Amino acid sequence: MPERKPRKDAVRNRAAVLAAADELFASRESPQAVTMADVAAAAGVGKATLFRAFGDRTGLILALHEARLAPIGEAVEQGPPPLGPGTPPRERLPALLDALLCFKIDNRHLALALEGTGSDSPYRTEHYEWWHSTLKAVLEQLPDVTDSGFTAHALLAATRADLVEHLVGRQHTSREQMRAHLAAFTHKILPPQVPRG
Repeated sequence: MPERKPRKDAVRNRAAVLAAADELFASRESPQAVTMADVAAAAGVGKATLFRAFGDRTGLILALHEARLAPIGEAVEQGPPPLGPGTPPRERLPALLDALLCFKIDNRHLALALEGTGSDSPYRTEHYEWWHSTLKAVLEQLPDVTDSGFTAHALLAATRADLVEHLVGRQHTSREQMRAHLAAFTHKILPPQVPRG
């Protein structure tokens, strides 16, 4: 039996809800201040429609996050250098972290909302596990990295949304400074390159 296409009004409602949620998370002082009722009202849909489409507030945040992150995910999984799988690991690792940091800077409101969803652990979420396994796989291609799993966790800690918000939003660290700090940190974490010959 062929898969049924979503109705046009359902597609339109989903787009309106995601746009409204994005705007609300960006404009409120705290992600916790955004309720499902706020999103439904801003999108012009009923709360029942919202809950049917996304399940709950966490489901809505995840859907919005996934939609925003999809282009980076595609670039990482099948794109060209420096993010794509054909890139040498010493070039790819800093590029992956830079892409993640820039995403968190550009989407601080959304990243904070996702990290604050109240799930039992941010380290068990699908997006965190994907980033961790991606970085771990790159680190495993480098000689002399003794614990790629822990190193991947340590590198991801430098891109946590609450840290990014503190440095960018509260201390007014510029985007370029943040990128330079992360690149320098990543360089220090990596074992020195042994010259060939």
